[in-house]
Amino acid sequence: MVDLRHSREVDPDRPPDPDFDTFYAAHFSSLTIQLYAYTGDLPTAQDVVQEAFCRALAQWKRTSRMDDPLAWVRRVAWNLATSQWRRARTAALFVRKHRMEHVPAPGPDRVALTAALATLPAQHRRVVVLHYLADQSVRDIADQVGVPEGTVKAWLHRGRTALAARLAEEEK
Repeated sequence: MVDLRHSREVDPDRPPDPDFDTFYAAHFSSLTIQLYAYTGDLPTAQDVVQEAFCRALAQWKRTSRMDDPLAWVRRVAWNLATSQWRRARTAALFVRKHRMEHVPAPGPDRVALTAALATLPAQHRRVVVLHYLADQSVRDIADQVGVPEGTVKAWLHRGRTALAARLAEEEK
């Protein structure tokens, strides 16, 4: 990711610049301004420039012998800013895809229906849900459950009758 082709040329005969502090003081502000213009966020710009200078200091003996140590620090800072931007974009996309949806609480009718469905035998509840909520035909339900269509019709009838009785009790 770091393209340092033009600034990596280290001249072994060139003595290292012993004064990192002077180098830092001379270029920190101008690099921060450049990165601020790129990122639009001053604290982020300061952080990436500071990190780039820290990396230069960690290998100052080698970095100071480069043809253009400032170009190396600038490239590192720009790459760090780009990486932060990519991570932030990926995080934002993740949050957008995985944010919780706030749905209203179920109304009293839905609560009553759910409670009434829970009282039905499992086979009756299954065919009622598949027919009325999943909008499946009697034939499709029979194929899915593995019973004759007449059995599905009987379970639907018994389920509707039991639900009507339960829901009528709830209204009283």
